Order: sequence, then structure tokens, then C-alpha cells
Amino acid sequence: MEFGRGDTPIGTSEDAAAPRDGGSPLVGRTAELGLLDTVIDRLGHGAPSFVDITGAAGIGKSRLMTEFCLHARRRGLTVLRGRAAEYERHLPFHPFADAFAELDHRPPPAHDLLDAISRVIGGGRGAGPSAEPVPLTADRFGLHRSVARLMTQLGGAGGLMVALDDVHWADPASLELLDHLVRHPVPGPVVLVVARRDRQTPTALTAALSRETATGTVLRIGLAPLTEEECVEGLAPDLPRDRAARLYAAGEGNPLYFLSLLHAYREGAACRRTTSSTSAEIDLGELPTGLGALLLSELAPLTPSQRRTLEVIAVLGDHAAPPMIGRVAGRTDAELDDDLDTLARRDLVRPGPGGRVVLRHPVIRSLVHESTADRRRAEIHHAAAAELARTGAPAVEQARHIEQSVTTWDPRAHAVLKQAAEQTAATAPTSCAHWLRTALRLLPHTPEHAAERRDLTLRRARALGASGGLSESRDLLHEVISTVGPDETEVRTSAVVLCALTERHLGSYPEATALLRRELRRQPEPSPSDRVAIGIELSSSAPHNASYPQMRSEVARTLADARSLGNERGEAGALAVAAFGEAYEGDVIAASAYAAQAAGVLDGLPDGDLTALCEPLGRLGWAEAFLGRFTDAERHADRGLGIARRSGQIYLLPLLLLCKAHVRIQTCRLRSARELADEAEDIARGIGSGELLAFVLANKAQVRVASSAPGDPEALAAAEEAVAAMGPSDNWRASMAWCMLGYAALTGGDPHRARDALLRAGGDDLRGLQPSMRPLLMELLVTAALFTGDVPTASAWSERAGREAERLGLRVQRASAMRSAAQLALHHGDAGRAATLLSEAATECARSGAVFWEARSLLLAAPAMTAAGYGARGEAMWKQGHRLATAGGAGLLVGLAEMTRPPAPRTSSTVPPWLASLTAREREIADLAAEGLTNQAIATRLYLSPRTVETHLSRVFRKTDVATRAGLAALMARS
Repeated sequence: MEFGRGDTPIGTSEDAAAPRDGGSPLVGRTAELGLLDTVIDRLGHGAPSFVDITGAAGIGKSRLMTEFCLHARRRGLTVLRGRAAEYERHLPFHPFADAFAELDHRPPPAHDLLDAISRVIGGGRGAGPSAEPVPLTADRFGLHRSVARLMTQLGGAGGLMVALDDVHWADPASLELLDHLVRHPVPGPVVLVVARRDRQTPTALTAALSRETATGTVLRIGLAPLTEEECVEGLAPDLPRDRAARLYAAGEGNPLYFLSLLHAYREGAACRRTTSSTSAEIDLGELPTGLGALLLSELAPLTPSQRRTLEVIAVLGDHAAPPMIGRVAGRTDAELDDDLDTLARRDLVRPGPGGRVVLRHPVIRSLVHESTADRRRAEIHHAAAAELARTGAPAVEQARHIEQSVTTWDPRAHAVLKQAAEQTAATAPTSCAHWLRTALRLLPHTPEHAAERRDLTLRRARALGASGGLSESRDLLHEVISTVGPDETEVRTSAVVLCALTERHLGSYPEATALLRRELRRQPEPSPSDRVAIGIELSSSAPHNASYPQMRSEVARTLADARSLGNERGEAGALAVAAFGEAYEGDVIAASAYAAQAAGVLDGLPDGDLTALCEPLGRLGWAEAFLGRFTDAERHADRGLGIARRSGQIYLLPLLLLCKAHVRIQTCRLRSARELADEAEDIARGIGSGELLAFVLANKAQVRVASSAPGDPEALAAAEEAVAAMGPSDNWRASMAWCMLGYAALTGGDPHRARDALLRAGGDDLRGLQPSMRPLLMELLVTAALFTGDVPTASAWSERAGREAERLGLRVQRASAMRSAAQLALHHGDAGRAATLLSEAATECARSGAVFWEARSLLLAAPAMTAAGYGARGEAMWKQGHRLATAGGAGLLVGLAEMTRPPAPRTSSTVPPWLASLTAREREIADLAAEGLTNQAIATRLYLSPRTVETHLSRVFRKTDVATRAGLAALMARS
């Protein structure tokens, strides 16, 4: 029998082709298929971008997916179909590789992206990773974005469906990619369809799908058992009704079970629910009771050679092509053809993609695999590993079979496992950690291998840290530290510093500090170069846990040690810590000096020498951003990003991405800031550090507030998640999260919550807030106080903001203090002073390059300038502010522009002089008084005090030359 590819090539009709899960008609599921057809109808026009098909084993998920793919192809969509496999869970991106293997005819626009992903997920060369080494520039988060861009390109030619089956068995790298695609739907006419078993799906993916189901991004279709009518009329119309009813009752509405019972009945076997010792030992997952035994009964008529061939196919999985099956099973071509022909006639095997042979259903593969004797299964894996090595298959594909067949020391097998770990380190660190664990299992516990064991353990700790296994990584590092020899100081220092870094990511700052201080006290003392590395890591706890002033002496000592050694990298690291710490504390002179020195060292080093200095580049960038040196900050962040990606230092990317995003907020480039914050979030979630994620979410909230319309709930949701992720921590990152919650609440119209959040962040005296940012944060408190009518508190915060801004001497902070003072001036009806302050604030921001704050100052100044009698200038300021806000994608400021839009010019110039003499606030109060509102009612409406309303009305009466409210009402009516 000929076994070839089961699916037709892209672009051809599938009508005449056997479906991938074919063999039975689609029964029932009319409503579900209607929902899926609706998705195709609305693809790219508001349809869900993700379809989640769930249900028990054998319930018909794959069959429904096959029908959906057929409908999509008939409608002109490109359809890519892949499947995860139970015994290939450490082959990275396996279901995606299986799907993208169908790109036999690559669309011309996708060449560059196919090249970017093909070395990792197989591109158009078949399932599984390529034998080519993964480039050092590859990182798994960059790969996620490349896959999304490729899907966008493929969808542009008539729409795209990517259908992935059995994702409950997906490898960790695929699950992470799926999580990215759920949270960042691919734009355009693209839909991703997954089929999975609920109870066996990893919790993280279930949570992501459930969260997005509520937003409408994901359409969930849960498959229930078929009705008796559907089963009997659709699958067994020729059976006597009473017999069919008994089969349906036994099958519990599960079509796989019903078809198996039907097969047994037609074969003459007993159709009774049974269990056997064999099936009882097999984990049947979500299978109905008795189905395992019934399926295994199909194997009873097989000859020993046919059974062995079936076992080889079950073990080989993706490698089950006829030539491989024959060599592993030890069958001649003729003997294999006879076996496969018999197995196909009994519908146990079918043609699969890429010329492979597959079992009829994954459940059958599981049952055959688990019922194969352990010794026989190990022999098959051993033969498969040898054959794959002979043909030059990638180490990752060999490793799966080595893991299952080699139990004693084998240098060649050990080398393959290490190579597999190296191939997956950048893009699938969970798989890397797995292969390293397997390699360590084989490595003898002898003195001659002790150094290699520590090296592999250290590499495994790094891989676990990159994949989110921070606690296990820390435990392994403690193991290395406790077993390292006295002459292996470099290994010990690397382990200690990495362990402290891991503790930092876990939020365990006291433990990190204690570990480092203990190392400094160790006898014999660390070498001077080791002491520099430890000192820099120790200083890195500020301002996250310890205050920077507490660490100044440690930084100075580390800097002196580095300079005495001529250690440029250590010197640059210490200078960057000092620049960041002083900039945070608001010592602008000291911070500027340290930043200039750090930049001088770092800018003079080639990229190759900066591999260990990505974090200092990030710290320097943040320091420069705090100092308002946005061009330098972005330059250093960009350089750090490039080096961190090339060297695989994924954990440093959020620090650098957020620095760049912060600069782009200040300089009003909000669209790219959103992309940077989203990428940082992806990485933080992948690393698994709650505190880092909270910090990322706080910055994401800042981006969302600035880029979204006022009151957009997305910004508030991000800030609330940041606070929740931070928990009870009380450090810089925690205060940032609470400040962003206050910012989001204020723009959402809740000044009381905004005030409470800001005071929670900094305390009643705000000493817990970042000193160099206090005036900007106090501006929020001034606004909140005025909204609630608490003018004395607003005045107090404004005065303090002015003092602190002058002490700092930073343009952005001075401009913020001016905006605070302008709010109070406007409140008291002094439009002239407010206009002057806001104009000066806009100028200060423009000089520093802070375009976002320049635009905000201009938009606030425009109505004040008009109210002060300078209408033409106010209109010009509004137009400039609106232009800057629109060009920068600042939705918050675009909304502000709509609220401050200058009034349309009057068609006649008959405005009475007395009316023109009123300020905007006086005119507002005069209108309300003319409507008959009391002073108290006006005060409540405008969030003013009754005394302030009375003062404004006195001025109105004087300017209009009327003495009563009735006279004022008449005058206003005539005008």
C-alpha cells in the first residue's frame, strides 16, 4: 500500500483528498460548524482571532477541525494544519513545525520571515527543528513576533487559518508561543484554531484562553456527547434499532467509542463493556470506561510481526516513514508492505503528512505505546537513535530516543544531549533544561566528571531561570556553590552572582544581600576581580530594596577596586550603578558626572567587550532618562538590547525595553512605546518573576494612559494587575505600581482613588516616592485635590512641588511644578498668570525634548491664553499641541485637545464689551447664576468653595454694572 502525504498542497482543492482525520463522516455538530463558518465570514472584520475547541478524548474535536479546514479551503483561505504529540513534548515548537511544513510553495513576500523562523521550527522542510544551528541573535520572544508577522503576510493573500490539534500535549515552547498569540492577536484575516482536552491542558494556557474568551478575542466551542439520533442515523443507519441503541448507551455519546463498538460488532467480537489487566495499567485520561480495552481488542488478530510493526510506528511518531519503520523493525521492504497493507485494511494505520504512517487516532497510539513491553520499547528507541544519527538528523530529534533507551554512561549519547541543549537554549529553554537534566543523569558521579557536572548544572540553572523556573534555578545554584572546589573561584563567583540575581527576580532581596555579604566575608577572601563582580551585584539592590545612600560606600569601594585593577568593565558597571542611584535620589550634579564617566567608558568599548555590561547600559539609560537626556538614554538602551539579544541574556531585555519605552513616552512616540511595553510584558511573563512583571505592568499602564483616550479601562486594568502582582512589597517598583494606579484612576475620573493610591505609594509626606520624579507626581495630587474641592491641600502640594523642582533643576520637573501652580491660578480666576506659567512650562519641555509634556502644557495653556484676552495666541498654541499629540499617538492628549478646543469664531462682532471683559470662570459662574443656581449650588457644580463663587460674582456685578441676580439674568439673556 502506498503511504504518502494525506493533505493536499496549499492552493489546491481538498474535495477529493482524504481528510487528515478522515475515515468517518461528520455527524451532528451543525451548530458548532455554523459558528465556525461565521468566523470565516467575518474574518478580519471583528471575528474572534482564536477558536478554542475543547472536549474529552474521542468526542470529535479533530473531526470537527478537519471539516472546518475543508470549509476554509473551499472559501479560498490558506490552511496550515499541525498536531502536538504525546511523546514529543520536548521537541520545541513541534505543532507549529508540523503546520508550517505545509508551506511547500512559499509566498514570495514571506521569504525573509520564513528564513527567520525556519532554522527553529522547520519552515517548509518538515516538522521539527532544523539541523542548522540556531543563530545567537535568535531569542524566543523575537521568534514569537516573527511567527506573528509571517502569519500576517500569509493572511494577506485571501486569509489564513492555522489549525493545531491536541495542544494539551504541546511542548513548553509552543505553549509560550500560543500564549503570545492569544494576548497579541495577529492582525488581518487570520484565525488560529486549537483543539484540546480540558483537563489535560496546562493551567497557564487554560487561564490565558479563559481570560480572552471574556473579551471576545477567543471563541470557545465545548463539544458535548452526540445524541442517540445523531450517532445511530449518522454512523450506523443499517443496524437494527435496538442493537444501535445498546451500542449508543455503551458508548456514552462518544463517537470514537461508538465507532469502536460498531467495529467490534461487525467483526463479530463481543460488544460488552470490559476491563483488562492491560488497560487497567494504562492512564486513559478522559476516555470513557472500557474504551481502552475495546481498542486493544482490535490488536488481538494481529500476527507477532504485524504487532511489532505497529509498536514501531507508535514509538517512532514523526519519524514513522516506511524506510525508517523497516530498518528499526528489521523488516524487508516486501515484509513491511504486507504488514502495512494488513494494518491499513484493519484501519489501524493511515497515510499521514510528509509520507509518514500514523495510527488512526492518538488514543490508539497511546494505548499501543503503553502496552508495548518496556524492554521492547527501549530497543525501538535505541534503533531509532542509531538510524537518526546515521542520517544526520538534528541532535534534538536524536535526544528524544536516547533519553528513552540509554541508561548507562555513553559518551556519544552524552554529547548528543549536550548538543540538543545548546540548540534549544535560546528559543526553548525549558527543553534545554530537560536535555541537560538527562545528560546529568547519565554522567557518572566520579571526581573526573565533577567539573563538568558543575558546568552542566550551572547551564541548567541559567536555562531554568530563563524559562520561569526561578526557584529550581536557585536551588541548583546553591548546589553548585556548596560543591565547588577551593580552586574553582571563577565558577563559584559566577554561581553566587547568578544566585543573587535570581533571588532579586524572586523579590527575595534580603536573601540576595545576605548571600553576597557572606561571600565577601569568606576565607580566603575573594580575589579583587571577584570582589568587583560581587560589589556591583550587591549595589544593585538599590533602590529596589535598600536606599541608594545606604549603598554609596559600597559603590565607591567597588569603583575604586575596579580602577585599581584597570578593570574597565567593572568600572563601567560601578559608574552606571552610581549614575542610576544618584539620578533616582535627585542629586543631579553627581548623577550627571557619573553618567558622563560611565558613557565615556562604555562608548569606548567594542560590542564584544560589553556582553557582561548589558545591565550597566540599561542602568545608564535609565539615569539619562531621569536627567532628561533622552537621546543618550535611547542610544544606550538600543545598544544594550542588541547585545542582550545576541548573547541570550533574556532576563535583561525588560530593563532595556522599558527604558526605551519611557523615553518614547516623554518624547511622544506612543505607538512604538506600546510595542516595547508589550514585548517587555511577554518576556517578564516568560521569566516568571512576579516583581519584574509588576514593574513591567506599571510601565505598561503608563504607556496605556498616555496613548489611550481619557478613562480607557485598559490602562486602569494594567495598573491594577501591577499592584496585585507586586503584593505587599514596599520598594521602588511597588511605589511605581501604585503611582501608575493613581495616574490611571485620575484620568479615569476618580480623584479620590488617585489620591489614595499616590499616598499609598509615597506615604503622607511622599518620602517614599522617587525624589527626582516627585514634582511630576505631586502635579497629580494637585489635580486630584482641586477636583475634590480641597484647595488648601492643592496649594500645599503645589508649593512643595515648586521648591523640589527648583532644587532638582530638571526642566521637565520645573514645567510640572509650573502646571501645578497654573491650576491654582485658574481656580482663583487668574487666567493671565495661568497662561504665563503654562507657556513657560511648554518652553521648558520643548528645550528638553519632552514632547509629550510640551503638548500637554500647550493644550492647557490655550484656553487660559484665550481667557486672558489673547485669543489668537491661544488658538495657535492649541493647534501646535493638537498636532504634536496626534502625530505622537497620544490619545490622552487628543482627548484633552477636544476638551480645550477653541470656540468657533463668531459670525458678527457685536459682543458687548462687558461680556468680553469677563474671564472664562466669571462667564461660567454668571451663566449658572443667570439660570437661578445659588452660590452653594454653583460651588458644588464647579468644585469650588462658596466664598470663591461669591468673589467671582462680585467681580461680575462690577463689570456688568448690575446689582441683582435678576438684572444679571436679563443682561445675559439679551446677550
